[in-house]
Amino acid sequence: MSPGNITLTGQHARLTPLSQDHLNDLQAAASDGRLWELFFTSVPSPENLMTWFKIATEQSDKGLAMPFTVFDQIQNKVIGATRYCNIDSANKRLEIGYTWYAQSYQGSAINTECKLLLLTHAFEVLDCNAVEFRTDWFNQRSQKAIERLGAKRDGVLRSHMILPDGRVRDTVVYSILKHEWAGVKANLEFKLKRTPSTISN
Repeated sequence: MSPGNITLTGQHARLTPLSQDHLNDLQAAASDGRLWELFFTSVPSPENLMTWFKIATEQSDKGLAMPFTVFDQIQNKVIGATRYCNIDSANKRLEIGYTWYAQSYQGSAINTECKLLLLTHAFEVLDCNAVEFRTDWFNQRSQKAIERLGAKRDGVLRSHMILPDGRVRDTVVYSILKHEWAGVKANLEFKLKRTPSTISN
C-alpha cells in the first residue's frame, strides 16, 4: 500500500504533491489569519516553513507520508496543506493530518471535498482497513470538524507528544473503518452539495 505521486482533483479543491515551488504561496495562505499563532495547530510560521517542508519531504522519502498542497481549483490558488501520514502498509492503515487552510476558506466546501478525495483514494484505491485522524485536546474546532465527517472517537492518548515549545500534548484519536466508508461517503457527498464553495471575509 503506497500512495505514490498522485494528484487528487475535485470541483472545488485540488491536492497536488507538496513542492518547494509552493512555499511562498503556502506562507501567504498561512498569513491569512496568522494561523501559526494558534498554539494547538501544526501550521508553519514564516521562520520555520523550511523546517516544516524538510520534515514533510523526509517522511515522504521514507514512505511514511504523502504531503499535499491544497489549491482552490477554480482560482488555481494555494490555500493550505494536508497529508497522508503514519502510513502503515503492513496493516493497511494511515492517518490524514497536518491539515490547515487559509482563514478565509475555513468553513467552505474545500475541507469537505478534500476529505472526500483523500478518503475515497484511501479506501477505494489503497484498500485501507482504517483511516485515522488525530488532533490536539485543545483544538475543539478540529474535533468538531472531524466528528462532522462521520469519524468515531477512539480515545485520548495522554501525554502523547512533547511539542517544540515544550508543552506536552494530549492527542484525541478518531477513525473511520472500511465497513463504515459507504455511509461516511454518502454523508460527505450530501454535505458537499449544501456547503458554499467559499466563505466571505
